[in-house]
Amino acid sequence: MEKIANSAQALLSISVVSHGQMNLISGLMQDIQKYCTHLKVEFILTLNLDEPLPFHVSDFFYPVKVIRNLVPKGFGANHNQAFGKACGQYFCVINPDIRFEYDPFSALLANLNNPTVGVIAPLVVGPNGDIEDSARRFPTPSVILSKVFGQCKQVDYSFGEQLIEPDWVGGMFMLFACQVFQQLHGFDERYFLYYEDVDLCGRLQLTGYRVAVCTGIKVVHHAQRSSHRSLKFLRWHLASMLRFFFSPVYRQLKTSRCA
Repeated sequence: MEKIANSAQALLSISVVSHGQMNLISGLMQDIQKYCTHLKVEFILTLNLDEPLPFHVSDFFYPVKVIRNLVPKGFGANHNQAFGKACGQYFCVINPDIRFEYDPFSALLANLNNPTVGVIAPLVVGPNGDIEDSARRFPTPSVILSKVFGQCKQVDYSFGEQLIEPDWVGGMFMLFACQVFQQLHGFDERYFLYYEDVDLCGRLQLTGYRVAVCTGIKVVHHAQRSSHRSLKFLRWHLASMLRFFFSPVYRQLKTSRCA
């Protein structure tokens, strides 16, 4: 996976994928416009479905690159494609339904200067301020079954520390150094919408990197879950889960934990 070089290199490349969600993304872009003027950022917008833009790319202080897919791609393939067009030193994957009320990037980038940190994320909260379950332990078949039958309801981590190190963080907000993302060859595109984040965090740790959450920085997740109740999304979820449990990554993680 090669990244474009540019003499006017941005500090941060932000990748967002729209599935007909420009109403949400417009709000996110306005947040960046309002709170991040001191940062040299670029915004890479992938339109996974054909839709008009409700703005002109020149409306923002930062450059906006637009990718229009002729055929819809999965989560990992879309962000890998965006990475190929990124000019920044850092690469941030963000969901369309994320909003923030201040610059979340500067503090996260400061922590990412530690070369042992492979990916960092903020604390993700819902619109009512409740902490979301975005930092988790690696799944196991037994834990999945316990959750299905309602026997495992506790969260995996407490958030009292300023910086915690979970097994993996959710793909709604992941910040990488570009050289690390490239070293890992990005997301595994054999997954489709689910478990790409789990797999990549697993590969980061197997390579010697740490996964971190900066709990002092919060972003708001306006989760759009209605479509995910469909049978199609359930099939994708189950297929990705099985792929992960039968993957070399999962086997190596089990072995490393038992060593």
